[in-house]
Amino acid sequence: MDERSSGGYELTVLMSLGFRVAIDELHRQLASSGFEDVRPAHGFVFQRLAPHGATGNEIAEHMGITKQAASQMIDHLEEHGYVKRHSHPRDGRGKIVVLTERGWGCIQATERIFSGIERRWTDLLGRERMDALRADLRRLIQAAAEEGHPVHFRPVW
Repeated sequence: MDERSSGGYELTVLMSLGFRVAIDELHRQLASSGFEDVRPAHGFVFQRLAPHGATGNEIAEHMGITKQAASQMIDHLEEHGYVKRHSHPRDGRGKIVVLTERGWGCIQATERIFSGIERRWTDLLGRERMDALRADLRRLIQAAAEEGHPVHFRPVW
């Protein structure tokens, strides 16, 4: 892929493909660790639930989906043992969704797998280049934030 064939947007495509490579490997390894029923979108839910839980409305807002879609996702995660619904401690009418031991185990496995991926990438590129890559990406994200662009780690549907 060169600049002429990519229309000058090769970096964006490469960053997207790099993310995809990591996510695909993550889910292959999660499946082999007993978490075969977790999908990429579920990671964004787990991120919102850690550490203290969230309401269905908060999950829907975080995910950028309808309340009904969030409820279906929560149902799936609850059926597979990753989350539980409890009475909301401050709103007796509401429910709060919290991670179960299995949910926390999935998060820990994810952290371990991502660390392994980064170690392999560091072996491939070298420590200095990986440190530079991290610093450059932080700089790009900081510049976007300073320009008023949202820089939250959440899905873009």
